[in-house]
Parts: sequence; structure tokens; C-alpha cells
Amino acid sequence: MSDSSKSPLRIGLAGFGNVGAGVYKNLEKNRALLRERTGRDLIVKRIAVRDLLKVREVALPSEIVTIDLSELVNDPDIDLIVELIGGTDRAFDLVRSALQNGKSVVTGNKALLAQHGKDLFALAEANRCPIFYEAAVAGGIPIIKTVQESLIGNHIQSVAGIINGTCNYILTRMEEAGLAYGEALEEAQKLGYAEADPTLDVNGWDAAHKAVILASLSYGCWVPCDDLFVEGIEKIQDRDIDFAAKLGYTIKLLAIIRLHEESGAIEVRVQPSLIPCGHILASVKGAFNAILVKGDVVGETLFYGSGAGQDPTSSSVIGDIADAATRSGNENGSGLVTHGLYGKPLPVQESISKYYLRVVAEDRPGVLARIATLLGEHQIGILSVIQPEDHDEEFAPIVLMLHFAPFGVVRQAIEKIARLDCIRESPVLMRVEDVA
Repeated sequence: MSDSSKSPLRIGLAGFGNVGAGVYKNLEKNRALLRERTGRDLIVKRIAVRDLLKVREVALPSEIVTIDLSELVNDPDIDLIVELIGGTDRAFDLVRSALQNGKSVVTGNKALLAQHGKDLFALAEANRCPIFYEAAVAGGIPIIKTVQESLIGNHIQSVAGIINGTCNYILTRMEEAGLAYGEALEEAQKLGYAEADPTLDVNGWDAAHKAVILASLSYGCWVPCDDLFVEGIEKIQDRDIDFAAKLGYTIKLLAIIRLHEESGAIEVRVQPSLIPCGHILASVKGAFNAILVKGDVVGETLFYGSGAGQDPTSSSVIGDIADAATRSGNENGSGLVTHGLYGKPLPVQESISKYYLRVVAEDRPGVLARIATLLGEHQIGILSVIQPEDHDEEFAPIVLMLHFAPFGVVRQAIEKIARLDCIRESPVLMRVEDVA
């Protein structure tokens, strides 16, 4: 290494919450190891916090703490900004200012990148300042560098993942302990797997932001958030878990990213889905994440590990800091591996899969025939039907497994089924994924 490469890397750390504290703690703990492996001393020169008086588990030297983010981006002695403040507005202003001031950036902010990644990476390229963002997807799993570097010789054919640990924990407990959704959510909150306000996790948008980033890595296309189809797990009932098990499936919140080679369209969606119990993703339990990436050369690859938490996420952030430390002259611009751009996102109504449909209907002759007729009018085939014998005397749940059909056509049929006078509740529709 040159003498300049051995100079310290001076870091401005924005945000000192759970992950920020873990980054600082582990940088200090493994300082000698990191110096040995990168050839540079990694020094946190300034830390921006919201509240100077807050009592923290990790002690900080008072002289390096500030509440003013501009002190980080305007300090000529700071080389790298680590953004861990969360949200999008303040974070966007911080990252933009850092890039404009010639500073590289490390961020774990998936919402920021999903909404503003296209503009920020263009700015990073123009200023020759890399953005590193391993911690933005799947916590401690090194999926970003894998797709950028290890799979660089592949056309990525599909990505399917369980990329929200909160939802996976809830669904696991509903399946294994027979808990209702509300009970499983409360347990997840008590154990720290779910936030006090779990909305972004359970409504699917946390996973959707990560899916946008994975799609950009795989296909060079930033899918607008407005074009995403996103469903969460809030409406899943314990009886859906039971029916799925009887049919040989388990329910997971899946992110699906897929290239349609004939049209060049990119399919990106997040929704609870039934997957076969024998599939490897079905074995992913608790708060763990797993991502299945299929390339034209490598075939199927699986990445599994902790998707959140202080130490796994801080490990990814520190990996990015070390990567920044070993680059000289900010080569490679944005840090994003460029691809030939593919076509527009595939409209969700054109996506095709099999489906699970549950309705609650009056228990009288002819009801199933009326439902089947409506499905037939839309050219939707029925693979199987389950109607339990032990049910309310007046109303009965009916589960139908539907053949491959376009999502838009299926939704049109379901809307008509919901308006039948024999239907008691809103129908429940979930995709059935082969995940191949």
C-alpha cells in the first residue's frame, strides 16, 4: 500500500440508535483487527445525535458529539459519512450534502434508497464518491456484495426472499404455536423482534423497499415505489395457516423479483404466499431471513442469516466502512455495478401464478357451483377444493386452489364473487409460489 492508503479513515457517524451504537462499539472493539486487515486506522471523529442528554448504554467522549448534522458534512477532516438516522427527508439532505462535499457514504437506509436511490447514485457517480449500502438489505447477510461482485458474471433470472424477520417470526409462531395474528405480534414486540409501531414491517413496505434495491442491483432499473404491488400479513388468520398445512404448504411473506426475458419487463412484488413445505425457504423459521438468487451460470444460490439486530446489522455497516477504507481515489464512482437497463416494471395485473382462495359462504346447495361458474367465466381453473365438515351450521369456509392465471383477471373474478349474496366475509386471496 502507498503511504496515503495507510492514513486514518476519519468517519462522521450520523445517528446513535441501536445500530449506530453497535457500529461504534464494534469499531472500537475490533480496531486492531480492522487496522490489520485494511491497512488503515478507522477513527470515528464526530457523532451526530438527536439528544445530547440521553443516557446511552455505550459511553461516548463528549468532545466528539454534536446535534448538528452539518458539522459532519462540512468538516474537511472527515472522509466518510455513515448515515444511520433513518427516515427519508433528513437522511436525503445529509447524503446529498455529503456527496456534494466529496465525501463517500455508508447507509443502511432502505427507504431512502428505494425512494431516492436513482438520484443519489447519479450524484455519487458525478462526484466520484461511492455509496455503500450492504446493511440496507437483510441485515448481516452479505447479499449486496454477493450480487455486485460474486455473481457479476451472471444474468440474474430471479430473486425470491424472506427479507423481513418480524413477519417471518409472526408467521412461524402462528404455524408452530397456533397463535392468532394479534397474539404472535404481541409476543414479537415483547421479544424485541417488532417495533412498538410495527406498521412498516407487517404491511410489507419494509420488505418492498429492500426488493426495490435488489431489483436495481439485478437489473439496473430503479422501480418506482408507486409501481410496486405490496401486501402485508395483517389479514392472515390462523385458519389460513391450518388450511395451507393441510394442502402441503406454509405461508411466508415473500419478495419476488423476476425478469421476463421475452418482454424485458421486471416483476417486483411483495405479498404473503403459500410455498411447498418441502421447499428450502419453508424451513426458514423465526426472525431469520433467506434470499434465493438464481443466475444463468451459477444456478440457484441461497443466502441465510440474521436479517436485523444490532450486531448483525453493524457487521454489515463495518464491512462497508472497511470497503471504503481499502479503496483509493474513490474509484468505481457510486459503488453500484452498472447493468444494461431492461424495460419497464411488469404491471402486477399481468403477473401469473397459482392462487389460494378462501371464502366464507352460506352452507346450502348451489353455492360452490355459483363460485365455480364465475371463475370459469374468467378462464380460471380450479385445482382442488376443501370444505371442512366441522363448521358453523349456517356458514362454511371454502378453500379453492386455483390454476395459473393473470393476477388482474383473478382479482376481477374475486370482486364478483365477493358481491354474491351467499358470501359472508371478504374473500382471502394469496399467491401460491413454486419459487423456482
